Amino acid sequence: MKSLSESEIIIYLKENLQPLEDSNWGPGYRSSAYLTDGTFLPCVIFRSSKPIVDLAKKRFKDESSGKSIFAKSSGLGYTDIVKSFVATGNCVNVYNIAKISKSRFAFPLQVQMQIKGETSMSWTAFVAKFSDGRHLSFGTTWNWEFFDLPDGYNTEDIIEIINHSYLLKSGEIVQHRDFDRVSRQKELAHINPDRVFFECYLDAL
Repeated sequence: MKSLSESEIIIYLKENLQPLEDSNWGPGYRSSAYLTDGTFLPCVIFRSSKPIVDLAKKRFKDESSGKSIFAKSSGLGYTDIVKSFVATGNCVNVYNIAKISKSRFAFPLQVQMQIKGETSMSWTAFVAKFSDGRHLSFGTTWNWEFFDLPDGYNTEDIIEIINHSYLLKSGEIVQHRDFDRVSRQKELAHINPDRVFFECYLDAL
């Protein structure tokens, strides 16, 4: 498969997708993508390369000069900071992208914005109500960009997010504060987790 040019990708993203804002990394365009070898990636975020490059340069400078608060509090050194930028995370090269389309695992922006804060320390739970009256339970320890979704469901059909709540097998929806998730685990309906995603950085985005 032939690769798309960076300009072709940017045109598609801006004409078809609403960006998800991030105070650290800037706007991210959530999509799916086919690579030039035919590999399908259901969850890919396209971002500008500038914010992460600028942050890396700053962190490298802070660490090498001993000014980093992280080095003082945690003992992390320059090598560990460099490693966190260059040897971790899931990245795909722009020249390997052959086709992009909407991801069925990305909530529409107006739905995404209804998800409010952490339910408890490092845990966010909510229930989504669909236009046909069905409900699904979701949960994540960190990432909100993409969520698993069973066949037969469409994120475009979500009409309400019920924050800090769980769906029980009985069909009842309970609030986190009124439910002991550990001791009553067997009562819970399946909680759809966040999905692994890849990032692709574009200089001109």
